[in-house]
Amino acid sequence: MALAQQFTGLRCPPLSSTRLSGRKPISQHQQKLHSRNRVIVSAVAISNAQTKDRLELMRLFEEAYERCRTAPMEGVSFTLDEFHSAIEKYEFNSELGTKVKGTVFCTDKNGALVDITAKSSAYLPVQEACIYKIKHVEEAGIVPGLKDEFVIIGENEADDSLILSLQSIQYELAWERCRQLQAEDVTVKGKVVHANKGGVVAEVEGLRGFVPFSQMSSKSTAEELLGKYLPLKFVEVDEEQSRVVLSNRKAMADSQAQLGIGSVVIGTVESLKPYGAFIDIGGINGLLHVSQISHDRVSDLATVLQPGDTLKVMILSHDRERGRVSLSTKKLEPTPGDMIRNPKLVFEKAEEMAQTFRQRIAQAEAMARADMLRFQPEVLASGTVIIPPATESGLTLSSDGILGALSSDLPAEGLDLSAVPSAEDS
Repeated sequence: MALAQQFTGLRCPPLSSTRLSGRKPISQHQQKLHSRNRVIVSAVAISNAQTKDRLELMRLFEEAYERCRTAPMEGVSFTLDEFHSAIEKYEFNSELGTKVKGTVFCTDKNGALVDITAKSSAYLPVQEACIYKIKHVEEAGIVPGLKDEFVIIGENEADDSLILSLQSIQYELAWERCRQLQAEDVTVKGKVVHANKGGVVAEVEGLRGFVPFSQMSSKSTAEELLGKYLPLKFVEVDEEQSRVVLSNRKAMADSQAQLGIGSVVIGTVESLKPYGAFIDIGGINGLLHVSQISHDRVSDLATVLQPGDTLKVMILSHDRERGRVSLSTKKLEPTPGDMIRNPKLVFEKAEEMAQTFRQRIAQAEAMARADMLRFQPEVLASGTVIIPPATESGLTLSSDGILGALSSDLPAEGLDLSAVPSAEDS
């Protein structure tokens, strides 16, 4: 303590680095050199540390490789036999054409990866994803999680993965569907996608079929039909030859055939013959006989009709098997001779006159049915059967009891059905 007090108050000059080190001051150049040397030493130290880490990793890999080579099942909870047994449970026939069930788990611009519970995943290319042309599989509803049935169409040699197709299955279903529609004689809608000199190509149920111009009811050009939908019927469906032939004419004829006797349709004059005019009524040609044009005599057909004329006609009969349709404008005349003098009036009154015609037909049928129900041959005691020669409706009966034709034309004012009993009352 006394020694410390002795030093109290002493003043000492500041110590310089020169006096402490006994060396001259370091220049700026020397300081830069010292700094650079310290960086080099640090880099060497880091490099040595990385080399040491690499050596340690190499040692670990060598030990792991040695364990895999000498004792591969060490630390594994199952044996090699158990592993092979588990793999065999998921073995399936991977031959071309085999159908498998799978789940989509990933999609990209080129297709989709599908889990088919095989040793490796399978791939569905975008061109095999749909029967229609698409740019991405999602356009066909193929998204992760989708479960579907696929068919194996190939194998990728690079990684032994299988190549799948949905398009093949869809084509099978499309052919089956078209055969069914043909058997049922169903009318379908088809989109015209191509045209050539012989006809047009229409897409139906995912398949492309040919419609010859001879089977077209429309007078439009092929170019005008592109992109339009047409009613069609199947003429031929041959999967082996990849051949589908369609008819627009048959489809239109069928729609017209659904119209009953006495129906009014709009038609176009196709051609004139000495015996009458052929009328296109939307797919089929009907004959308007010269005797069915007007109540008045038609001496020159060309003075009444010309090819290309549009008119209303009434269906008199339709022979489906022979494809013949008989037409009439005579039955549509409000006054005999109107078709010659005033055809416009005939077309304006067409539906009204046709309705009157149908009513008269219905009355005649009702009267005939009533006569047949009321007809009771008289049987004498001797066993002789007396048959009336004619019924009240004008129908005749032969000696054998066969119903004959009407004995006279129907009255213009129609028939009175007030006294005719119904079938239930007879």
